[in-house]
Amino acid sequence: MKVYFIPGLAADKRVFRHIQLPEGYEAHYLDWIPPHHHDSLQEYAMRMAEQIDTSEPFVLLGLSFGGMLSIEIAKKFTPEKLILIASISHPSQLPYYYRKAFQLGLHRFLTPAIIKNGVYLKRYFTSESAEDKKIIRQMARDMDQAFISWAMGAVVSWETEEHNLPAHHIHGTRDLILPHRYTKPSVSINQAGHLMIFDRAGDINKVLLDLLT
Repeated sequence: MKVYFIPGLAADKRVFRHIQLPEGYEAHYLDWIPPHHHDSLQEYAMRMAEQIDTSEPFVLLGLSFGGMLSIEIAKKFTPEKLILIASISHPSQLPYYYRKAFQLGLHRFLTPAIIKNGVYLKRYFTSESAEDKKIIRQMARDMDQAFISWAMGAVVSWETEEHNLPAHHIHGTRDLILPHRYTKPSVSINQAGHLMIFDRAGDINKVLLDLLT
């Protein structure tokens, strides 16, 4: 069965380099597409879904921002399993201060240089391997600022109906980007941060093994 992966913001398929699927599953990675200027998160998700063969059973796995897109896709095209990693399953789980900062226009100060320098500096205090640190920095260097700006607006404007999707949500207890206390994960990974996809991939793979076998 195919597993479709959607990466997080300012990331690409390289972010899943340590994820291992059980035998019988085939990884497919969705590529970002340029957003239309007035795209909502739901509208963008539907265009991303065009990369998925929905005529056959599939699994959908979304990381961070990719998890939010996965929620919208799953509401229309029902996957066999829906897996969220370091994400949120509903707009109500987004920290209130993100919307407040956006209303005040503070997001305009997040220039490419500031974001990239922040990513670079933080790597001195994180536990990823040297190779992973290099990849994280490369992804930051490659990010499209126009896409980042659109995505931030789409996230804080995200509105969706209540749903009963059977999402399997994996979240770190020390996630500073999407704090654990605002979320409702089905599996919590102790002391793991937002980028646990790198330094706690072993724990995530164990959860995936249980979910997919």
